[in-house]
Amino acid sequence: MNQDTPTQLVLGVHLQDEARFSNFFVNAANTQLLASLQGEDSTRQFIYFWGNSGSGRTHLLQALCHQQAELGNAALYLPLGERENFGIEILQGANTLSMVCLDDVDELSGNADWEAALFNLYNELLESDTRLFIAASAPPQSLSLGLPDLQSRLQSCLVYQMLEPGDEGKGEILRLRAANRGINIEKPVAEFIVQRAERSLSSLMAILDKLDRITLEKGRRVTIPLVKEIMQW
Repeated sequence: MNQDTPTQLVLGVHLQDEARFSNFFVNAANTQLLASLQGEDSTRQFIYFWGNSGSGRTHLLQALCHQQAELGNAALYLPLGERENFGIEILQGANTLSMVCLDDVDELSGNADWEAALFNLYNELLESDTRLFIAASAPPQSLSLGLPDLQSRLQSCLVYQMLEPGDEGKGEILRLRAANRGINIEKPVAEFIVQRAERSLSSLMAILDKLDRITLEKGRRVTIPLVKEIMQW
């Protein structure tokens, strides 16, 4: 599959093209999670992982779907924090897919219709080979769910905590993402950016977008003076 073309899932949900395993910086704390997510022979059908915003939860869910698309399999990614854009009926027939990836499941807390839909989905998938990957900002036992049976189902998943990388890791992520765009950012320059930018990965990626655009226009390599000029630091 051409990696320059955004992946479209069976139900019309689009993924960020950069959200791939090759573009994900793996720190030591998350190696076991990555092994479970990528293991084709895994016997664990249901995996739940949680972490703070910026820990890479969405990236990994979308990377799973990209991987399935490259294998010719149908997968579904749903950002539940944006559920106003789709209805519960989007889950119909999910047990015929190779994989279902649900993002921000904590956003369902208190929504009786969606909680029931997720509970029913879990039970349907038990009778199929479809794997279910769930991401949230909190562990399953800490979710404020109104449906105790759903809470119990989620707690029975294989659960991982995702740890956000430190400043050094964020610098390496910045360099990795830049390299995948054909931009060379030397380590001291990446450290300079991380030290002065807002610490979230989304902010760092926004800076990379800006550097990408301006260096292309000016034909200049990324240096600390150029970063200072562009970011007005």
